[in-house]
Amino acid sequence: MQYGNIAGVKKPVSRLIQGNTMISEQDLDYAFQLLDDVFELGCNAFDTAHIYGNGSCERALGKWMKARRNRDKVVVITKGAHHNADRRRVTPYDITSDLHDSLARLQTDYIDLYLLHRDDPSVPVGPIVEVLNEHLRAGKILAFGGSNWTHERVRKANAYAKKHGLVPFSASSPNFSLVEMVEEPWSECVSIGGPKNRDAQEWYRRSKVPVLAWSSLAGGFLSGQFTPEQIAALPKDCPDIYCRCYRSKANLKRLERAFTLAKKKGTGVPQIALAWLLHQPLLVFPLVACRNRAEFAANCEAFDISLTPEEVAWLDEGKSKQPPK
Repeated sequence: MQYGNIAGVKKPVSRLIQGNTMISEQDLDYAFQLLDDVFELGCNAFDTAHIYGNGSCERALGKWMKARRNRDKVVVITKGAHHNADRRRVTPYDITSDLHDSLARLQTDYIDLYLLHRDDPSVPVGPIVEVLNEHLRAGKILAFGGSNWTHERVRKANAYAKKHGLVPFSASSPNFSLVEMVEEPWSECVSIGGPKNRDAQEWYRRSKVPVLAWSSLAGGFLSGQFTPEQIAALPKDCPDIYCRCYRSKANLKRLERAFTLAKKKGTGVPQIALAWLLHQPLLVFPLVACRNRAEFAANCEAFDISLTPEEVAWLDEGKSKQPPK
């Protein structure tokens, strides 16, 4: 496992972050076994959210930390202020309410990294930055950022923080992978993948704001379980995320190149896709959603893969049929 630093977080953060949408209070035996396995493999960072499982995911993680007495060794990342069917919720009130819920569910006094799950561009950044700083000063959060915030809004928030002597966003969590999102899996998602988002990628490179890349394997598109031919042959109305949100001619070519390079290097497609993220000129922490020890161990093999700058560019752009020698 490799580790990186996020401003404000007092522990090194594992470069692979385990997402926890699959755990719940309803099956604590499974949840505890999965968390134990991933933790033993070097992952100390766990991503969850106020909205996941109506709180059950956070409660399961909290019960595991209490049972294992390892809170001081775990980097807790949770998210709040997601909109609901009735109204938009990026407000100081909702941020505070969701944070207090999460603290109780997780059975902890503080969140290592607190992310706003969605944005509302109609809301000025000032009150948002102010309330997050209030919770930081109170010790309820150590660092904060945005999930599905555009880089322009993160930049505005951090400019406000600098002007008013406040702590800025320490991290951002957009979608980012080797392939480009062609349709949102859920409403108001933000992606920085693909050629059309080069400006966002460059801003993160220059600003050095860490990127927590969700759906780093594109909902299974880069899992290696499906060949380009198999995905291309699926019905046009296929509802699966990997098909609906990522199937395009350009992405199928990227997948083909990932298979080619994986064969050349004696590894798998997901390892190549994760290695590609880890070789980006910005600090990326890929989020993975492994369902067992074997999956997480396999993903860790990405750290052993060395890609040249030419191979990184070839996987994305494919200006030749074969990978660079």
